[in-house]
Amino acid sequence: MRSILRIHPADDLIVALQPLKAGHTYQLDHEAWSLPGDIGAKQKFAARNFAAGDRVTMYGVTVGRTTQAIAAGALVHTHNLKHDSDAFGGKQQEIAWSTPDVSRWKSRTFAGYKRPTGRAGSANYWVVIPLVFCENRNLNFMREALQTELGYKKTGPYQQFARQLAAMHQKGVSKSELEALAASIDETSTSKPLFPHVDGVKFLEHGLGCGGTRQDAEALCALLAGYIAHPNVAGATVLSLGCQHAQVSLLEKALADHHPHFAKPLHIFEQQKSASERDMMSRAIKTTFLGMAEANDLRREPCPISDLIVGVECGGSDGFSGISANPAIGHTADLLVALGGTAALSEFPELCGIEQELSNRCVTATLADRFVHLMRAYQRAAEACGSGFDANPSPGNIRDGLITDAIKSAGAAKKGGTSPVTDVLDYPEPITKPGLALVCTPGNDVESTTALAGAGCTVMLFSTGLGTPTGNPICPTLKISTNTELALRMGDVIDYDAGPIITGKKTVEQAGEEMLELTIATASGEYTPKAVALGQDDFLPWKRGVSL
Repeated sequence: MRSILRIHPADDLIVALQPLKAGHTYQLDHEAWSLPGDIGAKQKFAARNFAAGDRVTMYGVTVGRTTQAIAAGALVHTHNLKHDSDAFGGKQQEIAWSTPDVSRWKSRTFAGYKRPTGRAGSANYWVVIPLVFCENRNLNFMREALQTELGYKKTGPYQQFARQLAAMHQKGVSKSELEALAASIDETSTSKPLFPHVDGVKFLEHGLGCGGTRQDAEALCALLAGYIAHPNVAGATVLSLGCQHAQVSLLEKALADHHPHFAKPLHIFEQQKSASERDMMSRAIKTTFLGMAEANDLRREPCPISDLIVGVECGGSDGFSGISANPAIGHTADLLVALGGTAALSEFPELCGIEQELSNRCVTATLADRFVHLMRAYQRAAEACGSGFDANPSPGNIRDGLITDAIKSAGAAKKGGTSPVTDVLDYPEPITKPGLALVCTPGNDVESTTALAGAGCTVMLFSTGLGTPTGNPICPTLKISTNTELALRMGDVIDYDAGPIITGKKTVEQAGEEMLELTIATASGEYTPKAVALGQDDFLPWKRGVSL
């Protein structure tokens, strides 16, 4: 296995692929470094002598400036490096794309659900949506009634475990016997659903809809419209109180503006116009039941790969993210784009420092200008609140080698591959064009995945180096580990291990091709992602303040 790596020929930071020992000499090509101290795996050391204030390069871009002199071979971390990034401004050059060979997938299809208009879905859900948090109580009543009686309610392993503990306690068993029971947790289980061709009824509980700004209400309604019109959704039930900012009229306008060809069952119930709560709830439950019965008549059919919209995401990132999982996901995105499909790259705070490359990849100067405008507006909003993109890396990111936002961003952007940028979308606009779309979202994992699904993504590829169980209610989410140790330790949430790229057992291209196959299997219902099996239905709308 390789010990060290220089990612780009211009880099003056070297990545430790495994723990490095003080006093040992490590060689790369025609250079060698004797290390004055131990360097942990995923960390970086200086490839040359730095003076205080020097520019530091990784992934071929500026990722920081030194705060003190650093000797060649010494650890580079937060004690001697601060965030900095390159200036940017619109499209400055054309970039030729080397289209990957996709001949082996040209005749491939996936087994999806064809919709009256638009692209095919990878799943078949019914959604129940509150327009305001005041309806969450009624939403939960519907969830308990429908998921239980229709066979979708999961009996969780911890519920079973608690039941066992209670039964043993009532029998008077000893504390040591109770402690010994900890290893007997069973897997999550469900009963057979009444509607086997409906993947589930999902309840999008949230805390918005009133008390915020008009912009908040409009953004929420546009996001919810995206879920209602989503290719993976057969129909929707909406609960409204009546007096909230997020009015039914705003939802209807968002559907008309963003999804003008919408043609699915949509049932709206307003409590303040109903005879009673019981009246509204009985009608909502009955109508939802009948809608699901109709949706159960749908069957999977062969659909073109070009119908797929794959969102790329990262969370719990580490020092290997930009070397293994993210570039492999990027290659999957390139393959998909070459097949006429769509990939969506989000998390704008995690594109800091790579803006010029992305601007140059935009197919028009107008798109590049829009991307620059959105990035600068986001940064200004963060700074107005006393923050900035430099505050994005989490303690876990920093501990595992992502010591500046520019380092984190340069690695995160690898998920977008190398294809041309064909669209730039503000939150919560829908994806309508094939190719690579840049979607403005926060770096917050769940706010971003929520937005990607709302934009229309039908499958998500989510890389993680530290481990995160994040999923989405309607968009199957595949978890890609950056390292094998994580895949082994958290195998209950990881779907694919990109760790062999670090050890040299696989290439980025090989892993990307395997992930495309896994994506097709997931979209066809042949593979169930761990997040789906665990019922990881994370849904968090972005309230357009500052979120990094």
